[in-house]
Amino acid sequence: VQLQASGGGLVQVGGSLRLACATSDYATMGWFRQAPGKGREFVAGIRWNGYNPTYADSVKGRFTISRDNAKTTVYLQMDRLEPEDTAVYYCASSRQRVITSQLQRGESYPYWGQGTQVTVSS
Repeated sequence: VQLQASGGGLVQVGGSLRLACATSDYATMGWFRQAPGKGREFVAGIRWNGYNPTYADSVKGRFTISRDNAKTTVYLQMDRLEPEDTAVYYCASSRQRVITSQLQRGESYPYWGQGTQVTVSS
């Protein structure tokens, strides 16, 4: 399974970006991020049917995860960006349906994309 993340860039505080992750096959897709000097952090997760997406508290209400009807691309719409959102963002997938309690664990996702840099300037 290959994942290709895109859409990162430089944006000002309060701005928006949309990340995309193209893949050939998944049952569950997650977005994670890693800021300089910090550990990997769960951002959002979604299953192939699009129901009940899950978000980290730090992005709830600002970020939206979705997938296209062909189920080959998963998006992360990021609005009202803050400097604390600066990080490398990774998409990750599993061919298994990951239960809700495990969505935030990186170990639930066997496949990872290469990462895309998001920088929010103040």
